[in-house]
Amino acid sequence: MNIKFKIITPAIISLLLAGCSKKDAPSPVLPSPVLPINIKTISLDNVNFENTIYGTKISPPIKVIFSQPVKQNTVAASVSVIDATGVNAVVSASFQNNDSTLVIIPAIPLKYLTKYTVKISTALQSATGGVLAEALNKTFITQIDSSDKFPIISDSLLLDKVQQQTFKYFWDFGHPVSGMARERNSSGDLVTTGGTGFGIMAIVTAVNRNFVTRAQGAAKVLLIANFLTGNCTRYHGAFAHWINGATGASIPFSTNDDGADLVETSYLMEGLITARQYFNTADATETDLRNKINALWNGVDWNWFRQNNQNVLYWHWSANSGFIINAPISGWNEALITYVMASSSLTSAITKTVYDSGWARNGAMQNNNTYYGYPLPLGPALGGPLFFEHYSFLGINPVGLKDGYANYQTQTINHTKINYEYCKANPKQWYGYSSLCWGLTASDIQGGYNANAPDNDVGVIAPTAAISSLPYTPAESMAALKFFYYKLGDKMWGDYGFYDAFSLKDVWFANSTLAIDQGPIIIMIENYRTGLLWNLFTSAPEIKNGMKALGFTAPYL
Repeated sequence: MNIKFKIITPAIISLLLAGCSKKDAPSPVLPSPVLPINIKTISLDNVNFENTIYGTKISPPIKVIFSQPVKQNTVAASVSVIDATGVNAVVSASFQNNDSTLVIIPAIPLKYLTKYTVKISTALQSATGGVLAEALNKTFITQIDSSDKFPIISDSLLLDKVQQQTFKYFWDFGHPVSGMARERNSSGDLVTTGGTGFGIMAIVTAVNRNFVTRAQGAAKVLLIANFLTGNCTRYHGAFAHWINGATGASIPFSTNDDGADLVETSYLMEGLITARQYFNTADATETDLRNKINALWNGVDWNWFRQNNQNVLYWHWSANSGFIINAPISGWNEALITYVMASSSLTSAITKTVYDSGWARNGAMQNNNTYYGYPLPLGPALGGPLFFEHYSFLGINPVGLKDGYANYQTQTINHTKINYEYCKANPKQWYGYSSLCWGLTASDIQGGYNANAPDNDVGVIAPTAAISSLPYTPAESMAALKFFYYKLGDKMWGDYGFYDAFSLKDVWFANSTLAIDQGPIIIMIENYRTGLLWNLFTSAPEIKNGMKALGFTAPYL
């Protein structure tokens, strides 16, 4: 057995003896540790404030419950309510529950429809000096100002105002050299072919409504026709998507898209044919205009765009790259008008086989499912963006129109009602969507551009979607127009009518206006009111014959 010994020195013995000679002393009292302060709960207007809250009152109480009492003199430097521009709101603070509850109330009402962030920094301390364990940032959006931003006027006068103000985009802001429509309100010399077609139809509308005189309207369209004839590069008769409005040079839309855009060209021809039918007198300017339009119209070689006689039209052709983009124009989308124009050509008409195989894809463009109780004859699930039902139908009247694939009156109405019902149902729970605030179509979004649709919904509403659908959903569209004008007019109404788009969930409002969105507004309001553009376009003999050749039937054919 091994035994270990511990050696005790004299010093240790002295300590032991000394300890035995004293009474047991009490343990020293140590100070309590200073604990960090934590937020237990936070509420905004008595609603749990875990996530962003929308539509709050403009003086909402904010209640914060802490894990221990707060040192009052640290609140002013650590608590703030800040708007998106960095401006601090004026707030008052009070305390409850022995200073463990802080109540913040705006001393001056906040701004309507504004994003605010409640911030509490780690400079906040407890009564005992503990610091806030984790800073807080919570966002809320105040409610829409429900007051009317403009005096109430009759529906008829309101439609007049929207048409006249929107028309200014194409008249006052039209390119001074070419008369063509600028792509958007910031595009300088860059003009757009399709948007110019829409602008020409807007000019016809404006003349008919006495916004400008007939002579002024004819002269403006002749300026455009002369520029297209004498200044612009044509590619087998077709025009580029974008053009320099001062020189006529083509501007590439994207890589390899530096030549013909057949769909944009068809929108241009839709407008020119409409103008030709309207300016029909023996006046010298109008006669010259009709001759120029016919030369431009007859100069398009539609069959060239079949790419070696395939039974489909192709969207793009480049003198540098040929058909390298290789994008067939196949339905259902915005390009029905392209096949109608190609079939109606007096010099290069396509056959019905090209329409059936290329556009209709032998029936594959059909949908025939039901959404929100509405059968959808054509297109993708839930219909896609609403411009599918606008661009071609600025001139083509869908009322009573049928072919082997669809009833187009049903298509245009039901697609629009599906879009409306989707926004009402609001499956993504975006703030602001309602029976008054609806309409998904391609538009600007914050930081970019998006083809907004039920299957591509980022929370952005475009006024053109609902307003340009007036012929299809008059009650729903008029209600939306009034909401955009009366309730959001301080943010959405500008020199050229409605701005392009907005998002109430992000409190974002575009300051842009685009030709392809402004044009359908004025045109489709007029088609709703009088059918003017429908009647003009479909009165053209070659259009009647071309549509019949594709198998269309309608009361006007």
